[in-house]
Order: sequence, then structure tokens, then C-alpha cells
Amino acid sequence: MIDLYYAPTPNGHKITLFLEETGLDYTLHRIDIGKGDQFQPAFLAISPNNKIPAIIDHHPADGGGPLSIFESGEILLYLAEKTNELLSKDLRERTHTLQWLFWQVGGFGPMLGQNHHFNHFAPQPVPYAIERYQVETQRLYGVLNKQLEKTPWLGGNEYSIADIATYPWTVSHERQRINLANFPAVQNWFERIRSRPATERAYEQAQKS
Repeated sequence: MIDLYYAPTPNGHKITLFLEETGLDYTLHRIDIGKGDQFQPAFLAISPNNKIPAIIDHHPADGGGPLSIFESGEILLYLAEKTNELLSKDLRERTHTLQWLFWQVGGFGPMLGQNHHFNHFAPQPVPYAIERYQVETQRLYGVLNKQLEKTPWLGGNEYSIADIATYPWTVSHERQRINLANFPAVQNWFERIRSRPATERAYEQAQKS
């Protein structure tokens, strides 16, 4: 049993996408970040950086007591290794998958997050920041497109945790002022993931929670 501490953000969706793909049994615990639930001591004991998502695995592979994990990239890697799913055992494909996972958590997500902030949430317009993060967003979509012109999935030939990590950040492409028609390989990849039954189930969870 996995307890998932969650809000319907791109990072939150990563974990429901994985759990729905693999069929792991889990319980969803909604963290209302608008009300400050992320600062409650019980949550900070699991996620000291006061960010979602976080999980508690009540049956870790070492047979010990419950194990809590924060940071979406590490949660995906942990769950992939626990289930032996969505992460190839082939050295080269595994390496490609992990480098694209780290690309997402280190660049694609943070930069698109800044794009969202300065375009939609900053208390006053900051033209320099808006332009800076828009240019970087365009560049990163270009990097993504070039990779997906070469391989059907980010890690290579198999759908993986790298795709799961990246997809939720592309869902809001219109709010990022990105036209996917300008990135046809990304658009094709996006539609293939969006139509997966597990993706539909994961995003239905967001509506329920």
C-alpha cells in the first residue's frame, strides 16, 4: 500500500500517472496548498521541503517499516525499481531514461514553472522575466522535439518514467504560450500519452480529490 500526498499539479500528476500505469494499490491524500496544508508538522515529517508529492510505502522491498520519500524524481525512480516497471534494465536505455528524467526535474519543470508564474501569477508584469522564461521554454520544447524525432519515447523504444515526468508539464502548453503544431514530434508524443487509459484515470483522480 502506498500513501500518496498529492495536489493536482504537474508534479503531483507524475505519481498518479505511474501508479495508474502499474496498478499499485494506493490511497490519495489531498494536500490543499492554498490553505497551507504543506506546512503542517505531520506533512513536514514526510516532506521536509514542504512540497508535494510525497509518499509512504508501507511495504518496502527491504521488509522494514514504512518508508517515506519526497521529491517527484526520486519517487518515480524508487517506484520503478520497486515494481521493475517503466525503467529498462538495459544499460543504455536505462541511462537515456534517467538522463531525461533528470533533465525534466532540473530544467524543464523549473523553467516552465517560472513561465507560469511570470505570465499568470506575478503581482505586476516583469517584461524581462516574461521574455527570459518564454525564450527558455521555447528552447526546451525544441530540445524535447529533437529527441522525439529520434526515438518514440524519451528513453528510447519504451514508455518510461522520463515520459511520465515530462508529460504533465506539457499539458499546460497553451498557458505557456506554446503551439504544439510548431513541435510536431512533441505533439505526436503528447497525443499518444494523453490517450493512454492510465493517463485518463490519473487525471480523473484529480477531479475526484
